[in-house]
Amino acid sequence: MISAFRRVVLAGLPALAAAAMTRSAQAQNPAPSPAPAQVPATPMAPAAAGPHSLPPLPYAATANEPFIDAQTMQIHHDLHHQAYVTGLNNALKDHGQLAALPLHELLSKLNEVPESIRTAVRNNGGGHANHSMFWQVMGGPNAVPTGELDAAMTRDLGGFNKMRTDFMAAGAGRFGSGWVFVTVARDGKLALTTRPNQDTPLFEGERVLFGNDVWEHAYYLKYQNRRPEYLVNWWNVVNWNKVAERYAAAKAGTLTL
Repeated sequence: MISAFRRVVLAGLPALAAAAMTRSAQAQNPAPSPAPAQVPATPMAPAAAGPHSLPPLPYAATANEPFIDAQTMQIHHDLHHQAYVTGLNNALKDHGQLAALPLHELLSKLNEVPESIRTAVRNNGGGHANHSMFWQVMGGPNAVPTGELDAAMTRDLGGFNKMRTDFMAAGAGRFGSGWVFVTVARDGKLALTTRPNQDTPLFEGERVLFGNDVWEHAYYLKYQNRRPEYLVNWWNVVNWNKVAERYAAAKAGTLTL
């Protein structure tokens, strides 16, 4: 039986979508505005030496404006993601064989990780993997999937519009912090799933096509407690060309994170 909360979320999504489309149209011809506020100089903890490192943003922090503000992007990437990388390297510093594994292999063997560091590897390794994927699938223009990717969504998820509605409902319904993902199998089959905290489908050896972060640090400066509005506006920055590349890589067996 559908929950009362889910009915509320689903009922509110069309209105939020309409509002977001209005903002998207306005964003095409924006009025002149002051430069984005700069992030206060916040000292970063020294990165722990180790095999894992923070990947650079593949675009400017302003690239997802106005839907995700530059300050959120900078704090999210430079501080939150770096903290996961540092935590993972700290956990692995006395475990050379585990440290030598590629991240996706390490996470797929989580049950083999010593219990003394398993939680740290789960939380920090999952956070590193999830965010490494997250930056890659954003920074794109307002568009829609095409070609094989669009066909796969129609076949497996009821089409792009239904997938988007179900994805937003799943993200809004994820209690507390977590992620909503579309996974992709080697045969190209897609599935929609969520995970709590920094858990990832990589734990089960699955591959992530794309996903959205519903931790509050991903949206709170701009949207406060309005997670459904953030979920609607996020579609404006998805880079479908990059997602299509990930889809092809998954079918070729070369997609890792």
